[in-house]
Amino acid sequence: MDDFLRLSATTARFTYGAPSAFSFGDDGRLLWFLRSTGPTDAFDSLWVLDTTTGAETRLADPRELCPEPGPLPVAERRLRERTRLVAAGIGSYALSGDGLRAVFALYGRLFEVTAGADATTPKEIPVAGPAVDPRPNADGSGTAYVADDVLYVAPGGRISPDDGARWGLAEFAAAEELGRTRGHWWSPDGVTLLAARVDESALQRRWFADPAHPELPAEDFAYPEAGGPNADVQLWVLGDGGARIRLEWDAGTYPYVSDAGWESATEILFTVQDRLQRCVLLLSADPATGRTRELSRTTHPQWVDPLVPGIPARLADGRMLTAADTPGGAARALAVDGELLTGDGVQVRAVAGFHEGRLVIEAGLRDPSEQQVLLLDPATGELTPLVDGPGVHSVSASAGTLLLTSADADGVRATVRTPDGREFTPADLSEPLPHRVVPLLERVTEHGIPTALVLPRDHVPGRRLPVLMDSYGGPCAQDVAADPRRWQARQWWADQGFAVVTVDNRGTSYVSPAFTHAVYRGFSEVTLDDQVAALHALAARHTDLDLGRVGVRGWSYGGYLSAMAVLRRPDVFHAAAAGAAPTDFRYYDTAYTERYLGLPQDHPEVYERDSLIPDAPKLSRPLLLITGLADDNVHPSHTLRLSQALTDAGRPHQLLALPGVTHMTPGGTREKLMALELEFFRRELAL
Repeated sequence: MDDFLRLSATTARFTYGAPSAFSFGDDGRLLWFLRSTGPTDAFDSLWVLDTTTGAETRLADPRELCPEPGPLPVAERRLRERTRLVAAGIGSYALSGDGLRAVFALYGRLFEVTAGADATTPKEIPVAGPAVDPRPNADGSGTAYVADDVLYVAPGGRISPDDGARWGLAEFAAAEELGRTRGHWWSPDGVTLLAARVDESALQRRWFADPAHPELPAEDFAYPEAGGPNADVQLWVLGDGGARIRLEWDAGTYPYVSDAGWESATEILFTVQDRLQRCVLLLSADPATGRTRELSRTTHPQWVDPLVPGIPARLADGRMLTAADTPGGAARALAVDGELLTGDGVQVRAVAGFHEGRLVIEAGLRDPSEQQVLLLDPATGELTPLVDGPGVHSVSASAGTLLLTSADADGVRATVRTPDGREFTPADLSEPLPHRVVPLLERVTEHGIPTALVLPRDHVPGRRLPVLMDSYGGPCAQDVAADPRRWQARQWWADQGFAVVTVDNRGTSYVSPAFTHAVYRGFSEVTLDDQVAALHALAARHTDLDLGRVGVRGWSYGGYLSAMAVLRRPDVFHAAAAGAAPTDFRYYDTAYTERYLGLPQDHPEVYERDSLIPDAPKLSRPLLLITGLADDNVHPSHTLRLSQALTDAGRPHQLLALPGVTHMTPGGTREKLMALELEFFRRELAL
């Protein structure tokens, strides 16, 4: 392994030591966050920054609290996989309503700690079993947590009924695909809990066995496969003395709960979606009776794009703030009581709250590779740039204090800006990014497809270069962004002698809703056609790209794209490395797949067209298949089915099946695979 790969592996891709998971507390006076002690320290500690002084204090060190931690509890491990947590130690925390206390789970144990004038050392809270997802109430006097699918309160005891269901956690579809990773919420008075009840008894089981350890039993979990049953999700209010009230809505028509929470002691707001996600309802519920009423309805003939973080929400004057598409699908906009507040020139991405009487939003005003921070007057729609330089900028807001994070070619910086104009920067102890990469960003074809080209740092114009396509390409995602972290590994690939091309084909995010919806009822044709068209357009502009030697690599949907490229367009692509590829979407999950393709029983031809299994006899180019045998997102059976079909058809290929490796490829696995892929492409493209 060379120096870059070794450094990337030991620093978790340059993330260890960087502050993360920021939360404001005490009306913006405290900024809580996680950070390890340096670039090779994998264990995140819990810190707080006092915005009145700028002083940082480490409140909890996981190695002091658990010197011999042992393995993560299964529920915690799966939650970390859903939320893509890589670091060890304290993976997440939750604050009390006043923002002065935090609770966190650590290898199944539960701890609380207080900041500010009454700061305390971490105190362990006794639990009934391996604790996961603890949440303190408003004043920190009680903590709810889940152990073995049972919801508990400490001090106290079990609060959920013994009915065979899972209580207090998000089901797979919500956590993986809908953006809801929690399953219980305290009322503002800290007495009552809103809790999700999840019945997965109708779902099939997915099994994992580690062939490297045949002495260990197999592990299984409930999986909602496309066209099959979903989990039955209910919301219940659990009160004092065993009082239980079920929230009422048509769960048969709207089975997905994508968000929930308390608006006040007398009102719960939650968002539900129909199975195909064409209709999203914001509902208000009375916690005393469970009765609900509809506050807003968002519909789309194809699908409603995944919710904009921060909305739906109620403004101070009672009007409802929601997301909507502008006419013709040119922009994702904000609407107040159904009337558009922003127009075609603003691609809204998130609502962060209020600042100085105006909404704070993240949006794109120019190229989709960039993101600005803006103030938006909810009465007039007037926009005022807050941070609008080149790069990707984001924001959190609390009581006049802002946390602004900027990523551009020079790195990533987080700045706290107080109401009186002072600024503090939380210390970043991570390894500096080794490369200052400025990819050549261009929009190509009649569709304005975003592309990026990275060349070797020592490239001499006129020297022909083999091409490596390195794209994700999946719906509602983005690769081509002005964030330097996205380009470090691609610069390494370029320095090995490739022209690295990344393409955000139609279906990806942030160009326009119409651009994203182009993959409705079919992934394969649009994805592959756009990748090919963009490659040819770039080669016409940059004649050093050698189209006689084109490799393609990717992971997850990018692995699907890579395998499809050599199976269906061997005239364009000459070798592929396909990792964790969902080779047949009939075996992928309900919420993701059906959003775009519909139900397989209603549209079997769509699923057949997008499956790679029938293409196996066509393989005429070198193909390297890679799968992690512990991947609970894209199950290894996807790769193994394609490998079996290739074997049955007599088509040579290579297969790497990695015991114990999950979808995230942590612990340096990604870098080891990059080294193996490099040897593969050097051999097959005759570098």
